[in-house]
Amino acid sequence: MLRKIISGGQTGADRAALDFAIDHGIPHGGWCPARRAAEDGPIDLRYRLTETPSEDYTQRTEWNVRDSDGTVVFSLGVVITGGSRETVELARKHGRPCLHVCAEADADTAPSLVARFIREHGIEVLNVAGPRASHEPGVGAFVMKTLKEVQLPHAAA
Repeated sequence: MLRKIISGGQTGADRAALDFAIDHGIPHGGWCPARRAAEDGPIDLRYRLTETPSEDYTQRTEWNVRDSDGTVVFSLGVVITGGSRETVELARKHGRPCLHVCAEADADTAPSLVARFIREHGIEVLNVAGPRASHEPGVGAFVMKTLKEVQLPHAAA
């Protein structure tokens, strides 16, 4: 049973996952950089994130991977780069399951892929990652649409 969604709070995929959790009464959290740094300024306090000691995005990414049961990386395109690629590498490093879903190839099947991933790996704490809004405008909408269509029991907040 999914009991928590975490992310780093960046615009785009991260923020959409947190908004989904809030809107659906699912506990949320995760690590964010010191001073709640994000591309649009400090991350709003309504997101229950804990600051890492550093403003380095890599530290928050690694700690969210480490502290979750598995990670789903969302993207619009098939090829992932930058922080999203780093997330996949960190999941391998920490021996955590990781799934990449992209709108280009998985638009129709993304909800079932995510649901199966969560069930098969017994994910209770799900880390959601992906590009920031300035790199892939529309990725947040893809995350929100996919998560809304995932039919999984979750613990109430």
